[in-house]
Amino acid sequence: MKVSEAMSAPAVAVPPRTSVAEAAREMAAQGIGSVLVVEDGALRGIVTDRDLSVRALGGDLDAQAPVEAVMSEQVVTVDAADDVHVAYRLFRRFGVRRLPVLDRHRVVGVLTVDDLLLDVFQRLADLLGPIAWSVLEEPPGPPSMGAS
Repeated sequence: MKVSEAMSAPAVAVPPRTSVAEAAREMAAQGIGSVLVVEDGALRGIVTDRDLSVRALGGDLDAQAPVEAVMSEQVVTVDAADDVHVAYRLFRRFGVRRLPVLDRHRVVGVLTVDDLLLDVFQRLADLLGPIAWSVLEEPPGPPSMGAS
């Protein structure tokens, strides 16, 4: 499966001069834990809910401070055409929970650990579905010893 099939799209992005307060409101409104910082179509960084709590609030920054003051500039990305196994390796290697997805240099989405978990659960349900139905049709009981 390709990254593009599992990612969330479109990515929620803000310009670097967006206030941390506005970024927090956007994350709350969208029900997400991060926003990408994009300028002139290029990915400049990522701001996570942790960045807001540790770097902004913990650093006594004003709510109107720009997100570029708290964003992580070194962002691990994945290509939309990559197989999801590439993303699994990146998640393990770098210990991140979110990967901005690029198509060439253009941001097209975000792939999260949660996105991959949903895929794993769906595959497991598909695999176990027939087994679960057979169990439901035959209630558990003592194993039969056969007729004598």
